[in-house]
Amino acid sequence: MNADPETTSPVDAPPAEPRSEDIAEAMRLRFPALFGGAPKPLKLRIQADIRERAPGVFSKAALSAFLRRHTGRTSYLIALTRASHRFDLDGAPADEISAEHRQAASDELARRRALRETREAQAECERRARAELLRAFQSTSLNAANFCALKGVAPEQLDGLLALARREAEERSHQAAPPRPGPRARPPQRRG
Repeated sequence: MNADPETTSPVDAPPAEPRSEDIAEAMRLRFPALFGGAPKPLKLRIQADIRERAPGVFSKAALSAFLRRHTGRTSYLIALTRASHRFDLDGAPADEISAEHRQAASDELARRRALRETREAQAECERRARAELLRAFQSTSLNAANFCALKGVAPEQLDGLLALARREAEERSHQAAPPRPGPRARPPQRRG
C-alpha cells in the first residue's frame, strides 16, 4: 500500500536523526571530562562505552557520524599528536597512543597544511592576475571587446573581475597604510 503524502502524518514519519551539533552538546553535558574544553584523544572503542553508559540515547549511526566528525577535526588531530594517552569518558588516561596513530594524525595534518598552502598560493596568484588585469584595463586605449580578446577574458566576466580587483586593491591599501599618529602630548614645562 502506497502512503499518500497528503494524508501521512508527522507521527508516521521516522524520527529524524539528531544534528551533529545536538549530539556534541549532549556529549558535553553527559561527559564533560572528555568532551568539555579542548579536544582529548578518545579511548579506543569509546563508542561501546558511550552506548553502555547512555543506552538508547544515541543511535549507532548518529553516534558513528558524530565520532567521525569529532575525530576528524584539526584540533583533535593536533591533540592526538601531542598527548601520550587516550582518555575515557571520565577524562582518566586510558591506553597509550600508538606510534602508528600518532604518525597517521601527523601525516593528515601535513596533508591539510599543504592543501591550505596550495589554495592560498592559488588565491594569491589569482589576486595578482586580477590586479594586473585592472592595471592593464586602466591604461588601455582598446575598447572592452578588444581588451577582452587580447587578455583572453570572456566579456561577461570582465566587469566582475575588475570590480573584485578594485575591492582587493582597496583592502590592500587599508592594510598597508601605517597608523596615523594621534595628537602629540606636550612635554611638561619645567618651572624654574
